[in-house]
Amino acid sequence: MDRAVRIGVVGVGYLGRFHALIYSRLDGVELVGVADTDPARAQAVAAEAGCAAHADPAALLGLVDAVSIVVPTTAHLDVARPYLQAGVHTLLEKPVAPDMDQGREIVRLAEASGAILQIGHLERFNAGIMALAARIDRPRFIEAQRMGGFKERATDVDVVSDLMIHDIDIILSLVGDALTDVRAVGTPVLTEHVDIANARLEFANGAVANIVASRVSDQTTRRIRVFQPGAYLSLDFVGQTLDIARPVPQPGQPRPEIVRERIAVEPVKPLDAEIAAFVDSVRTGRRPLVDGAVGLRALEVALEVGRRMAD
Repeated sequence: MDRAVRIGVVGVGYLGRFHALIYSRLDGVELVGVADTDPARAQAVAAEAGCAAHADPAALLGLVDAVSIVVPTTAHLDVARPYLQAGVHTLLEKPVAPDMDQGREIVRLAEASGAILQIGHLERFNAGIMALAARIDRPRFIEAQRMGGFKERATDVDVVSDLMIHDIDIILSLVGDALTDVRAVGTPVLTEHVDIANARLEFANGAVANIVASRVSDQTTRRIRVFQPGAYLSLDFVGQTLDIARPVPQPGQPRPEIVRERIAVEPVKPLDAEIAAFVDSVRTGRRPLVDGAVGLRALEVALEVGRRMAD
């Protein structure tokens, strides 16, 4: 595609506004317009981003090559359907859908029209995760913590679909084997949905992962630790530091010495990187890092965690 990629954003609440602003400053991209059911919000974001504002998402059809859809999860299928049917490449916020049937239908629509479908699992584009993934070899035990204070947005889903699904997706990509068992506990605290949860995932190759997610904690903690043969790796998402410890044999000594290394990861804004990768996929036709199938697998595990919490 030689000309500028024409893009629209549907849903310009907290996160959708950032989508619009990032597109507005990307080279080779024309932000055609934004759409939101709140006309005042659409107008305000359009003024910031320098594009047209619409109250009806359908107004962007025929005007765009690609679209970001940043609406509540329960509306994903209804909003995405006309775009995917028209072959419009789509960046759809995570999770892909509220249930597997709707998720499969979204993926089917994309496949039927040939539209690129990228799911917004933002943390895959975190520079720290990329640095960690490059050093992973046969992980045996993974521990992930994602804990923070309460925010009103995203309360239409539980903490598993809101936060834990990030770490589920990351762990599935790091382990790369079939899941054999899921155990989970969780409880509501401030909403009608589960607000704090713990899950244990077991894989066919013997790897085990323990995940904690909370949206009702006093302090923000985002960390993932990986134990594998010959190394322990710990990534601090907040500080963007990767600590690595390795046993190094010492001549004449009965046990190896533990040698530690700290890597300061060059900070990259994950949303900028995610959107740039989406635009690149639109231009080249390259399969996204987090395509519909990847998003579906993360959703399937997240839903299974939810079922186990209810047992």
